[in-house]
Amino acid sequence: MPKKGGKTASKAGEGDAAAKRSKTEPASIPSPFNFESPDSLFESLISPIAPKDFFHDYWEQKPLLIQRSDPSLAAYYQSLFQFADLKQLCGRGVFYGRDVNFCRCVDGKKKVLNKDGKVNYNQLKKDFDQKRATIQFHQPQRFKDELWRIQEKLECFFGSLVGSNVYITPQESQGLPPHYDDVEVFILQLEGEKRWRLYKPTVPLAREYSLEPEDRIGNPTHEFTLKVYKAKYTRSIQIW
Repeated sequence: MPKKGGKTASKAGEGDAAAKRSKTEPASIPSPFNFESPDSLFESLISPIAPKDFFHDYWEQKPLLIQRSDPSLAAYYQSLFQFADLKQLCGRGVFYGRDVNFCRCVDGKKKVLNKDGKVNYNQLKKDFDQKRATIQFHQPQRFKDELWRIQEKLECFFGSLVGSNVYITPQESQGLPPHYDDVEVFILQLEGEKRWRLYKPTVPLAREYSLEPEDRIGNPTHEFTLKVYKAKYTRSIQIW
């Protein structure tokens, strides 16, 4: 689950209050993950790949795509966060910059289309439909208990902070240009599907978030469509 450095912004006072509001209703669908321990949670997250194989063959080396045909898993993924949750959360008070970013890729560059202050859901939905831009919701585990449960176990497993973001992108649109992340990323497709292209890294191991010009990265090394009930791990040295 991604936590991008340098992506937070806040307004003193009013922003802090919004972040501490009550959570949305927890998922009522039984979890396919094993929450008995941090080890068991991670093992069930990347199943059928064994953790020892994952760290030997993939971790900080190459991406991994996990495909499962399990309707119950798809239903669980969809319960973690849905577009409809945005309406409820906007009603509680969320703000551009700290909670929500609105952006799209224009001529190979990221263009931020944020407005000022508090997010109005009706305006956000209108902009989403008309401007065809991506909605990025920061740290949804503040409001979704099931996401918090997953991240708490992952933090114990890795011994480090784990953050999350939700990305909602319209059809035939691209929210971000090719870039490196400065973290290891686990991606779960919760609704719909998304076409991905991964590229050969231009540096051995990226330690900072960085955009890469398209004329520098060459042809994709991997192309695939991520659908509901599929998961992907991408290393920090991968361009995507």
